[in-house]
Amino acid sequence: MVEIKEKVLPVGRLDMYTSGALILSNDGDFIYKVTHPKYEIEKTYNVTVNGIITNEEIAMLEQGVKIEDYISGKAKVRILKIDKEKNISRIEITIHEGKNREVRKMCNAIGKKVLALHRSKIEDIDVKNLKLGEWRYLSKTEVAKLLKNNCTK
Repeated sequence: MVEIKEKVLPVGRLDMYTSGALILSNDGDFIYKVTHPKYEIEKTYNVTVNGIITNEEIAMLEQGVKIEDYISGKAKVRILKIDKEKNISRIEITIHEGKNREVRKMCNAIGKKVLALHRSKIEDIDVKNLKLGEWRYLSKTEVAKLLKNNCTK
């Protein structure tokens, strides 16, 4: 529970099966600038999928894949671990759009079911030092950097 007096809203969203970074704010202009795709704020996810991911599948994700009636934006993708014994792959996917369940749909488009999904970073703001359920205030530098990125795109 976030224990502050002001009413805050989520800056973006996570589905109920995704853990990780979520920013809260009471500033509507800030929320708009961080969530609107035109500002290209990067969100990075650690994804565990079934099966062994191939270089061809990585390339497909990087170029954009067909999801329903649109092509996903280009993604940055990095293999974190392949476990042949368990038949799973862990990859890192960085996107800037964040449409509804986009990472799950991208993986599904290449024939990989998501087993676990964790948003590890929003831009350079990570949650690696926070335990599940913990929160912290953003520093003035972090806020300024998020907003500065908006001015340059």
